[in-house]
Amino acid sequence: MKTMKIGIAPDSFKGSMTAMRAATCIERGLRRALGDITVIKVPMADGGDGTAKTIVDATGGRMVRRTVAGPLGAPTKAAFGLSGDGRTAVIEMATASGLALLRPAQRNPMKTTTRGTGDLIGHALKLGVSRLLVGIGGSATTDGGMGMARALGVRFLDRRGREVPDTGGGLARVVSINIEGLDPRLAKVCVEVACDVDNPLTGPRGAAQVYGPQKGATQEMVEALDAGLANLATVIERDLGHRVLKVPGAGAAGGLGAGLMAFLHGELRPGIDIVIDSVQLAKRLEGCDLVITGEGRMDGQTAFGKTPAGVAGVAKKLGLPVIAICGCLGPGVRGVLKVGIDAYFSTLERSIDESEIPTVGPAMLTHCAEQVGRVLALKGAFHV
Repeated sequence: MKTMKIGIAPDSFKGSMTAMRAATCIERGLRRALGDITVIKVPMADGGDGTAKTIVDATGGRMVRRTVAGPLGAPTKAAFGLSGDGRTAVIEMATASGLALLRPAQRNPMKTTTRGTGDLIGHALKLGVSRLLVGIGGSATTDGGMGMARALGVRFLDRRGREVPDTGGGLARVVSINIEGLDPRLAKVCVEVACDVDNPLTGPRGAAQVYGPQKGATQEMVEALDAGLANLATVIERDLGHRVLKVPGAGAAGGLGAGLMAFLHGELRPGIDIVIDSVQLAKRLEGCDLVITGEGRMDGQTAFGKTPAGVAGVAKKLGLPVIAICGCLGPGVRGVLKVGIDAYFSTLERSIDESEIPTVGPAMLTHCAEQVGRVLALKGAFHV
């Protein structure tokens, strides 16, 4: 009798476990019910928090820790992922330039910078990588990527030829951009940017007006930042020949999307697509009989670019059934049935407080996977 082969490809369960630990819990539960099975574990992510660790786990890589500039310029510890073959660096800008690094009273996008993100890129270049994957969610900044670019050798000058601050407050003062000092190693590196929003750089849906207030901006600051980003876009187009003002996604992370396109020739792509390619998901799922995916909360948004939907899309191209196991269910969850997920299950066995999740979450996931396994074991027991 052929041994069942199951692909397990979940996202992390936020507040509870990494994607790899989630995959291990699911495997443990399935083995309790099914015994001798072949399991292919592929930890996944959608380009957001935890993507670096997920790709490191999936490829047998490592995390690299360095000291870089924080959102306000002070030194901070941050890390990036290095793939198992040493060719790809995975950088989450939030680890160096993220909102979570600041206390509420410190939040001020006129003063914050993405310089630390550029520092991380520079450290990755020293390791000889040929590919950079940059996740740009959770930023504390609205500097148009100036800080990132300055850390890599780009100069932003005012009317007197002096360097302007690489913060939101410096945007309006930029009159010329000099890229002669840009790190030459970047010319040989492919830069992919995980971006799941389509906000343009400026305007009603732009970086400042949509995201500025949550970063501490007053209405006056929002107007100044919006005008500053428009000014930067004008100078970029004149000096570098890149039109970034209206590009979907240019406004992501306070305009870092635009900066990565203009200064590093970055390509903006959905995060889940980048991860699927990076971990070679389709190749690893070949020959499986079933795929199990999951995430901490599954709701109507899952169908729009979240990990389970992306995994299901790959599985369906291979003709495989897909089961999703999630921590909890939210409004609109039935929408996932339209994107390739054949059935979904919640791990909740009782009402729990959020503070309990790290303690009881893994065991509940294991128990739920065991019950899924028991259902699979019934195959052939009924004749319909």
